Amino acid sequence: MAHIPATSLGSKSKKHFLGVPAPLGYVAGVGRGATGFTTRSDIGPARDANDVSDDRHAPPAAKRKKKEEEEEDDEDLNDSNYDEFSGYSGSLFSKDPYDKDDAEADAIYENIDKRMDEKRKEYREKRLKEDLERYRQERPKIQQQFSDLKRSLIMVSEDEWANLPEVGDSRNKKQRNPRAEKFTPLPDSVLSRNLGGETASTIDARSGLASMIPGVATPGMLTPSGDLDLRKIGQARNTLMNVKLSQVSDSVAGQTVVDPKGYLTDLQSMIPTYGGDINDIKKARLLLKSVRETNPNHPPAWIASARLEEVTGKVQMARNLIMRGCEVNPLSEDLWLEAARLQPPDTAKGVIAQAARHIPTSVRIWIKAADLETEAKAKRRVFRKALEHIPNSVRLWKAAVELENPEDAKILLSRAVECCNTSVELWLALARLETYENARKVLNKARENIPTDRQIWTTAAKLEEANGNNHMVEKIIDRALTSLSANGVEINRDQWLQEAMEAEKSGAIKCCQAIVKAVIGVGIDEEDRKQTWIDDADHCAKEGAFECARAVYTFALSEFPSKKSIWLRAAYFEKNHGTRESLEAILQKAVAHCPKSEVLWLMGAKSKWMAGDVPAARGILSLAFQANPNSEDIWLAAVKLESENSEYERARRLLAKARASAPTPRVMMKSAKLEWALNNLEDALGLLEDAVKVFPDFAKLWMMKGQIEEQKKLLERAVETYNAGLKKCPNSIPLWILLSSLEERRKLLTKARSVLERGRLKNPKNPTLWLAAIRIEIRAGLKDMANTLMARALQDCPNAGELWAEAIFLEARPQRKSKSVDALKKCEHDPHVLLSVSKLFWSERKIQKCRDWFNRTIKIDPDFGDAWAYFYKFELQHGTEQQQNELVERCVTAEPKHGEDWCRVSKDIANWCLKTDEVLKAVVKILPTPI
Repeated sequence: MAHIPATSLGSKSKKHFLGVPAPLGYVAGVGRGATGFTTRSDIGPARDANDVSDDRHAPPAAKRKKKEEEEEDDEDLNDSNYDEFSGYSGSLFSKDPYDKDDAEADAIYENIDKRMDEKRKEYREKRLKEDLERYRQERPKIQQQFSDLKRSLIMVSEDEWANLPEVGDSRNKKQRNPRAEKFTPLPDSVLSRNLGGETASTIDARSGLASMIPGVATPGMLTPSGDLDLRKIGQARNTLMNVKLSQVSDSVAGQTVVDPKGYLTDLQSMIPTYGGDINDIKKARLLLKSVRETNPNHPPAWIASARLEEVTGKVQMARNLIMRGCEVNPLSEDLWLEAARLQPPDTAKGVIAQAARHIPTSVRIWIKAADLETEAKAKRRVFRKALEHIPNSVRLWKAAVELENPEDAKILLSRAVECCNTSVELWLALARLETYENARKVLNKARENIPTDRQIWTTAAKLEEANGNNHMVEKIIDRALTSLSANGVEINRDQWLQEAMEAEKSGAIKCCQAIVKAVIGVGIDEEDRKQTWIDDADHCAKEGAFECARAVYTFALSEFPSKKSIWLRAAYFEKNHGTRESLEAILQKAVAHCPKSEVLWLMGAKSKWMAGDVPAARGILSLAFQANPNSEDIWLAAVKLESENSEYERARRLLAKARASAPTPRVMMKSAKLEWALNNLEDALGLLEDAVKVFPDFAKLWMMKGQIEEQKKLLERAVETYNAGLKKCPNSIPLWILLSSLEERRKLLTKARSVLERGRLKNPKNPTLWLAAIRIEIRAGLKDMANTLMARALQDCPNAGELWAEAIFLEARPQRKSKSVDALKKCEHDPHVLLSVSKLFWSERKIQKCRDWFNRTIKIDPDFGDAWAYFYKFELQHGTEQQQNELVERCVTAEPKHGEDWCRVSKDIANWCLKTDEVLKAVVKILPTPI
């Protein structure tokens, strides 16, 4: 056998691919189904962008060299950073200093850029607007797409609304989920009933029903036949419950913690009411335990610990803690009171008894002991025991007296004022229970013991008034001020005025007046007296103390008898809060002191006239004539009195005398109006022609002349009259509107527009003329033109409430609410805007909101007749008869005079004799219902 060298054998056994790199895409084991994977050694270690670089351990010299290379690379402006249009992305001169020339160059370039931008601005904005409009036309909002459908909802009847199914309607549940089934556990009562038509008390253990009952395999529950006995299950359950109740019952101290009968109902009260984190409770418990152990004589720590346990539902532990605290701190009344609160009523009595033994001088503990008693007799016994220990406690005496009948209370109070002779309340209570003579003695003793209290003096004054000794009241009050001042008491007029108000509320009018008279001048400077007293009277009237206010006015008038302003305020006060007799009495005194005041004479005459006493009214006016000869107001008041009472001839004679003695524009106007009202049109025109020659600047004369000519169908003459009037009175807005309305009725729409345009040129920024122009376009059916005019009007008069009110109802229904919000932002307190918002709520059937806004409107401007009329129409539809009558009474009291619709009726010559309530009902007939 030949010898073979070892090297040749090794070379034969070596594989040819060992040490050779693997071909591209080679995956080991792919032929037998293995999948490839990649390890970290294949791709290198993963590194975050923020990780420290690998050269962190390099020497410092190498680090510096690398940093310098990076800076050179950054500063290198290579071709990759070059752009053909903008040049290098970096700054070529970043290293050079930024000097003044550079700043000037930058400013020039910036101005050039701004100028170029302004040239393109108009085109850019126009194109943006066109693109926005095109976008909105192509993609309208969902609200706009459904606006016609929303509008058609008006036609839906109430029955159709009522029949619309709700989202969660039970009638549709089966349709939505027909396969849904409900499984309800079967109770024992059903199982024990008639199953299968036969009375049975057992169930076959092999049946499906047996699987519903827990414990079916319990021994003893099966009958010999293998059936399940239901009766035994019920008995076993009751037995098990009794065993559990017996286990939790506690016989310590003869007390049962768990009530077996009310166990189930009491389970709810055992649920902790605290909803916080359990860890917070543990921390608080440890902290409070530390406080108790550190300072056991600190009662708040024990109280806080007990309340913590109470909050977490551990009432018994709270009781134990608080009782332990009471043992440690037996002299803390707070601890005893908290213990009594935590204990049940029966146990609480024992706790509070222990507290009374430890602290017999604690008023709070004795009052708590009385509160725990249920019978009045026991309460009285507790209070008497308490008074033995604490005879000087006013609180205990008061509580004890409240439980006694009047006779026993009198005895107790006699003893109480001996023990507590500085208590005003006890003295006053005793005085109220005594007879008149004894009460005077009691109050005298009280003054001796307490010489610094004003209530004793005022009570004495009330006592004398109640017994008819009115002459003593003022003396007692004067003596009171003298005595109190002597004893060093400061006389505070505000406190005394408050005392006067209290006296009035108690019915002691004389006492109230005496107090006001005595203190009204205390501490006031001479020059401030008038204004201060007027403010006092207003304050009293606002508080409802009308007698106090009357007393203030009486005193002020005695000091200032010739001041017309005080007489007027007193007269208005009597008109609002007094009787007709009191008003006439004060007016009679007023005209005696101020005979030159026409207003006071007229108020007296009107009061007599409203009461139906026309001869007395004439007498007052005749006296007024003597005091104020040739007074225009008195002449016209006399004419109105005669004309209102159908004495037209007397009215004519009075007006003739007035024209002869006091020919004023108003007298001429009233003369013509009387003839016009009596249908003497020729006489009226004659008077007006004479009047406009004498008084060409009085616009109402021109207006009346033109209206009478319109009534006589002399339209050309009316146009001439209006034009002539406008030459003399270019600032009369009603004259411009009358001419425009006349041209519109003559079908000359262009002329009507031009008239209003001329009026706006003469009277810029006038909302009434803008509104008239807008309404002409609305009546002509040109709503787009009306909207354009409205936009211009609101630019010209941005705070005009009547324009905003009209703008709200120019919008479509969906946009009205947003428009009303804009209107309220601009004119928050304008009555026209508030009225429009009220009408808007009315159209939406929001009844209560509408009523609230109507009330707000007439409160802001009670002279606005349109608001009263719309409110009355609303109440006729949605209010009760009582609400309607109340509103009419309020309107008559307010006597509104202004408002577009109101004046259209009240100024109509056919309605010249209508009273306020009749005008209100007439206006309602012409008003449309808001929709």
